[in-house]
Parts: sequence; C-alpha cells; structure tokens
Amino acid sequence: MLKVKSLIVLLIVLSCTFISCVSKKEVVYFQDENKKHSLIENSFKTTIKPNDLLQITVSALDIEAAKPFNLPAATFATTTNSVVGTPQQQSYLVDSEGFIEFPLLGKLKVGGFTRQEIIKLLNNKLSPDYIKNPTINIRISNFSITVLGDVKTPGRFIIPNERITILEAIGLAGDLNISGVRTVQVKREENNQIITYKLDLKSNSIFTSPAYYLQQNDVVYVEPNKARSQSASFNQNSGLFISAAGLLISIITLIVR
Repeated sequence: MLKVKSLIVLLIVLSCTFISCVSKKEVVYFQDENKKHSLIENSFKTTIKPNDLLQITVSALDIEAAKPFNLPAATFATTTNSVVGTPQQQSYLVDSEGFIEFPLLGKLKVGGFTRQEIIKLLNNKLSPDYIKNPTINIRISNFSITVLGDVKTPGRFIIPNERITILEAIGLAGDLNISGVRTVQVKREENNQIITYKLDLKSNSIFTSPAYYLQQNDVVYVEPNKARSQSASFNQNSGLFISAAGLLISIITLIVR
C-alpha cells in the first residue's frame, strides 16, 4: 500500500511540472521608479505613410475661394443618379509613392512629411494665387494600431486623435494577462522594412524608447510566458494524460495487492 501511495505522489509531482508560479518581480510595472531617469527624449510626431487616408480642410475668410479645395464625397444611386446619404468630406489616399491628388493643385508629394510640413507646403501652393491667408487642418482618418498576444482583448483599434502611447494601447486591450511577458514587442514598417522594438514594461526606460509613441499601423505583440506556453500544450493533451494516469494507477493497484 505504501508503494501505491508513493507512486501516486510521484504522478502528482510530475503533473505539477506543468504549473509554474509567477513571481511579483516578473509582473510589476515600473520597478525602477526610484532610480534617476532622463526626461522623455522622444516626441510625438506623425509622419505620413503610403495608404494613409488624409482629411484636408481648407478654410478662409473668402468661403467661395475655399470651396474648390473642400470637395464632398457622395454616393449616388445607380437607378436615379441621386445622392444617397449625407455627403462626407473627401479623403485623399496616399499612394505607394507618397503622392495624393489634390483639387486644382494636382499631384502633391506628402509621403514622409509631417503634418506641419504638409500645411506649409499647401500654404505656399494656395496663397496668394488661390486663397489669401488660408487655414489648413489635416488628420489621418484611418490611423489605427493592433494589439495581439497575451492580453485580455486583442484587436485593431482606431485612434481618432492620432496620438497614443504603448501604455495607452495596452490599456485599450484591457492590460496584459498575468501570464504575459512584460517585455513587449512593437512591429513597425520603416523604409520598406519591418523594425522590431522591445520595451520592458518593468522599467521606466520605456519612456525614452522611439516606440513609446506608436505610429499608424504599428503592431504591439505580447508574448505568453513559458508557463502559459507549456500549459497550452498540456491542455491540448490533458484528457489523454488524465486517462493514462488513471489507468496506470489502476494497474499499479492491482499489481501490489
């Protein structure tokens, strides 16, 4: 009987190898809070990229002069040729070479430019020949980021104000699960290459990372820790494992009787 108990204990111990404890040190954010750190060295700056949809609004005291540069985008019914729904402001798709087609001005290179650089470009093109002292507003209507991996609600998120930090993105996804590795990855396309940034959420050093402020189409990935990965593998075969363990215990019990 003693042998049976010993074998059962051994099986339980082997089963426990699939379970690991997560220490506080592995999950707590900003553990070096009391250490001295430099101020945030990066700054929020959006650079226009191919496939961005730009909403460009031109306003001026002379409303009629500004109208040609604020074309509405309307949907027409095929049978009656009448407008369906409420016309929306025209958006301009940045092509693969970084150009947009703008009313009257034609093809304009905007890819790789910041918002302020495009505003300056349009001001120079419009004033004074078309409009005196125009006011120009530009926003990216399809600015989005994606959060994947070991978080509570992974998905793609539209960011209306175009400003989001890595911490805000994690907040949108409901925070990391307890099993998520605290060093997260940010995948970013730069110069036709995918660049990977690694940010350690346990350290304040993330505030000086070039990926602290996310850019449009960035992908944040949270890797599951080793215990979660092992658990996932174990769960796929847990039924078979339990059945085999039960059968083995029954056989051992019969043998030692």
